[in-house]
Amino acid sequence: MCGLVGMVGSSEVAADIYDALTMLQHRGQDAAGIMTFKDGKFLQRKGEGLVRDVFRTHHMTQLLGNFGIGHVRYPTQGSSGTALAQPFYVNSPYGIALAHNGNLTNADKLKAELFQSDLRHLNTDSDSEVLLNVFAHELQRLGKLVPESEDIFAAVEAVHRRCEGGYAAVAMIANHGVLAFRDPYGIRPLVIGERESSTGGTDYMVASESVALDVQGFELLGDVAPGEGIYITQEGKLIRRQCALAPRLVPCIFEHVYFARPDSMMDGVSVYKTRMRQGERLARKILKERPDHDIDVVIPIPDTSRVAGQSVAHELGVKFREGFMKNRYIGRTFIMPGQTQRQKSVRQKLNPIELEFRGKNVLLIDDSIVRGTTSMLIIEMAREMGAKKVYFASAAPAVRFPNVYGIDMPSVDELVANGRTDEEVGEIIGADRMIYQDLPDLIRSTQGGGSDIANFDCSVFDGKYVTGDVDEAYLDNLESERNDQAQHKIDVIDDDASMATNMQSNL
Repeated sequence: MCGLVGMVGSSEVAADIYDALTMLQHRGQDAAGIMTFKDGKFLQRKGEGLVRDVFRTHHMTQLLGNFGIGHVRYPTQGSSGTALAQPFYVNSPYGIALAHNGNLTNADKLKAELFQSDLRHLNTDSDSEVLLNVFAHELQRLGKLVPESEDIFAAVEAVHRRCEGGYAAVAMIANHGVLAFRDPYGIRPLVIGERESSTGGTDYMVASESVALDVQGFELLGDVAPGEGIYITQEGKLIRRQCALAPRLVPCIFEHVYFARPDSMMDGVSVYKTRMRQGERLARKILKERPDHDIDVVIPIPDTSRVAGQSVAHELGVKFREGFMKNRYIGRTFIMPGQTQRQKSVRQKLNPIELEFRGKNVLLIDDSIVRGTTSMLIIEMAREMGAKKVYFASAAPAVRFPNVYGIDMPSVDELVANGRTDEEVGEIIGADRMIYQDLPDLIRSTQGGGSDIANFDCSVFDGKYVTGDVDEAYLDNLESERNDQAQHKIDVIDDDASMATNMQSNL
């Protein structure tokens, strides 16, 4: 899961892209990058860290041009490090840069094709570089000195035929403009907006979430449709084209559970209202099963559970209280490599307020439970603060299967709910009672408000992969690549490589 921005304006765009990336920082804290185009040259700055750390004033003054793309990275496929920071770039044809959010499920097959048939070399193990080279090869095959929009869309059509999985991408073609496209299922999000420029023209921006547009004063035109290609010339002409044979909207429901900001609109649905409805339906389930419940207070796990927690408390008729103060300088724990690091970080991230727990029966609300590390330690802290009983509720169903479309939780053995009942999960995390949202209720919560979305990608909950190309062999291979043991090995290699680089630089 990463954050994307692409913009064509009537004046310099780097500052707007920077501001948009800061609004998408929650989608990736590993690395950030911006690339613009001016006077026949690509201008780039990228590196590891948060947006504010990667870019300084002197970097921004060098990122000239009226069109560009930006990216914040959260590693899913491929290791981390500066070499994996995006955008990626290829020289031929024309000069193309690309940033990508998602995972290609047939990346290994495509890598072989790129080497053996397309005669292209890859510098990293990132599937984003694979996507870039597939697009570049298909555009090069057309053999045009000056590509027209029809040629660019033809290349996107070929990408859709060759690439499988979930992906949204923004690309920049030297001397031509910005391209954006979304996979035929619309698994990963992408929106487009416009605003009137100070010179009287029209600026366009595409981004992973509408909140990136809002802060820049853009009017939301809507979502990029599944399989759709959007091309904005450097002169500011917007051209849209459906590039997939049989597009079907099946967006990732986990965006509404956890990843997206609550003030975003996704596929016409308010994330905030979705989470409100999640809480309402969860409360109804609690009342149905335990109409005589003894809950004294509802406490959310900050921050993504607050909206659902407020709805639960209201429906139950009990107090809603902030029981934990969050240290915002600690990253998301479930994506951290290694159980020891995750456990340490949870204690550093959340500090309990004793008076909200002492002598009370507490219902803790979280958006979801992945490994159970956070949940276990939070319950432990609640008991240390004197809670009589600790009930635990998840606004999402049990996560029992790996996500393969761009969320880094692929190792089945590390999912606490895999192969276990709700009661067994409750015992493991130390809860007096464990309550999960039912999947039909989650779907109805996300469909509410008159949405036209018939189906969602719910693979982390039901194991049904909408692209139809994920089998046991694929999952077994993914497991071996992305479990904690494998990640530790990658971290050691990366540290060794970094040490070698530093030694060389000091010679």
